[in-house]
Amino acid sequence: MNKLRCGFCNRTEDQVESLIQGTGSSAICNQCVTHCTGILEKNLAEDEVLETKFNNAKEIKEELDKYVIGQEEAKKKLAVAIYKHLSRKKGVNKSNVLLIGPSGVGKTELARSIAKIHGVPFAIADATPLTEAGYVGEDVETILLKLIQAADNDIAKAENGIIYIDEIDKITRKGENVSITRDVSGEGVQQALLKIVEGTIANIPPEGGRKHPNAKFIQMDTSNILFIFGGAFEGLDKIIEKRVSKENIIGFGKKDSSNEKKQLSTNKVTVDDLTKFGLIPEFVGRIPIVATLSELKEDELVQIMKLNLENEYNQFDIEFEPESINEIAKKAIERKVGARGLRAILEEVTFDYIYNGEKKVIKIEDVQSKLG
Repeated sequence: MNKLRCGFCNRTEDQVESLIQGTGSSAICNQCVTHCTGILEKNLAEDEVLETKFNNAKEIKEELDKYVIGQEEAKKKLAVAIYKHLSRKKGVNKSNVLLIGPSGVGKTELARSIAKIHGVPFAIADATPLTEAGYVGEDVETILLKLIQAADNDIAKAENGIIYIDEIDKITRKGENVSITRDVSGEGVQQALLKIVEGTIANIPPEGGRKHPNAKFIQMDTSNILFIFGGAFEGLDKIIEKRVSKENIIGFGKKDSSNEKKQLSTNKVTVDDLTKFGLIPEFVGRIPIVATLSELKEDELVQIMKLNLENEYNQFDIEFEPESINEIAKKAIERKVGARGLRAILEEVTFDYIYNGEKKVIKIEDVQSKLG
């Protein structure tokens, strides 16, 4: 007597828990039912669209304006990237972002604000301590652990989070040609990052640190994590200027300052420029959105102080005359510290008054006296 078999896996009824019989001799076992259900659920999930409360990228940019001063073009590009990311169907390639600009211009704040607006887990990492697996330093998976911790260990939430990796320009490979020696903190790290940026099931040590053969791992799908990279990319402008040396990018008879010339150059960045700088082509290919951030102007620094910092000193009975705020902004530009250095300068100006418990209206002369 012929035994009833599953029409999918060909196992007999005594090899499985149960068989569901159809018409004639057709049947399917419980294991194949489970497998087919999983395939159907995955296909349905790929057709789902991630939720967003915004109708277009312009609305996202307007929300960003509440948190970040200046950097209009960068905010527009980032808004488009985020809108595409949230509106896309699952399984479609992500619009990862590269932010290029000096320290203190708002790269980290832009990334943090995007996460805040959308209420998703957010983690910040530094690329400099990362090394290729098996060498002294941190594995790239430690970045994912930070995101899991930011999501209160909710893996599902973390899988839809945002990661900002700063100093990405510090892991460029050592020269354009492939080296015969291991470049464990350059190209090796880029290759390791490429896997999680593309989307993979990553094995993450729950306590961080290095992987060990017998250790238990947290598994995490990185397919829907948005990656935002940042870096100063010192010297990139020279690469761009060399490429466009035959073009008149400045204009006839117009003399631009070195900062303006540098900004004009970095606004024209291409994939080839980034690979010449030291990023591998495969890695650059996974970052379709590139935005350049310029050094903040005096009026923008004044705005930042008025919106975010000035009120902090009111509780100590310290106020600022408008001219003193302008002078502090000028000093920040002179010192090339950007928005990040404003707090340090304000502390320098106000320290003695707070220490002595002195009420004070700070004038421009006080700022000049304290800062020289």
